[in-house]
Amino acid sequence: MNIGFHTDAFNSAYWSFERCLAWAGENKVPFIECGLIDGVSWIHGLGYQPHVALYEDPRLLRNKMDRYQVRFSQVDAAFPLSGEEGPIRGVPYVMKAIAWAAQTGCPCVDTTDGLHAPAEWSEREAMDSMGRCYRQILRVAEAHQIIVNIEPHGHFTTHPDFLEEMLGFDPSPWLRLNFDTGNTFIAGRDPVEMLQRFVGKVSHVHLKDVSPSLAEATRGQQTGIAVSHCALGEGVNAGNIRACLQVLKDAGYGGVVSLECEGQGGPMIERSLQWVRETLAGLA
Repeated sequence: MNIGFHTDAFNSAYWSFERCLAWAGENKVPFIECGLIDGVSWIHGLGYQPHVALYEDPRLLRNKMDRYQVRFSQVDAAFPLSGEEGPIRGVPYVMKAIAWAAQTGCPCVDTTDGLHAPAEWSEREAMDSMGRCYRQILRVAEAHQIIVNIEPHGHFTTHPDFLEEMLGFDPSPWLRLNFDTGNTFIAGRDPVEMLQRFVGKVSHVHLKDVSPSLAEATRGQQTGIAVSHCALGEGVNAGNIRACLQVLKDAGYGGVVSLECEGQGGPMIERSLQWVRETLAGLA
C-alpha cells in the first residue's frame, strides 16, 4: 500500500496547492489528492486554497508535480449526484474532471451523493436518476480510461444495500469504490464489516479517525465528515482503521491510502502520517 493525503488537511491553514506539494516532498509522501474548482475563486486565485482549478493547464501542472516527485492518486469532483442538480451540474463537472485528470496522469476521479435524501424525490427516483448520471459519466471515463470512484459520504452511499446497487449501475470495470473509514463510522456502520463486503471493488481509500466528542454527538445522525479534527490513531475509530488496513492487505490491495484529517499547518497530519506508517509496518 502507498500513502497519500488530501489537501483538505490544509484548508484551515490557507495553504496553496504548491505549498502542499512541498510538504509532500519534505515528508516523502508520494501521492496527493485535491478538490477541483470548476471556475474562478478569488481565495484560490490569491493562493489561499489548497485545491486546483480546471482552468489550470494539466500538463504544466504535471510538470510542476514531477519536480516535487509527487503524483495524483485521485482528484475530488464530489458534487452530490443524488438531487435535482446532479444531472445538470454534477454530471458536466465530473465529465470535465475526467478529461482533465487524464491529462495529469491521475488514475481516479471521486464522486458521491448528497448528505440527505432529496426532498423533491423518493429514494427510488433518486437512485434511478443517479443510475442515469453514472452511465453518462462512464462513457467518458471509458474513453479516457479513468476510474470513477463512488465514496460513502451521503444518504445512499453509506447504506450498504444502496451502495451495492450503485456499484452495479453499469458493468464497466471503471466504476469502483473509494472506501472511507470515517464516513462509514459516523453514519453508524461498522467500517470493517462494510469494507469486507466491498473490498473487491476498492481502488482508493480515505483514512479518517473520529474524535470521542464528535462520535458521541453525531454518530448515526450524520453520513459524512468534511474534515476530521482528530489525528489518525488518536480517536475512537483507530481500531477500525487498523483492522481495515489488515483487510486490505489480506485482499492484496496495492493502491493508495489517503490521509484525511485536519493538518493544523503540519503537526496533526504529521502525527497521522507517523501512526499510519507504523501501523502498516506492523500488520500481520
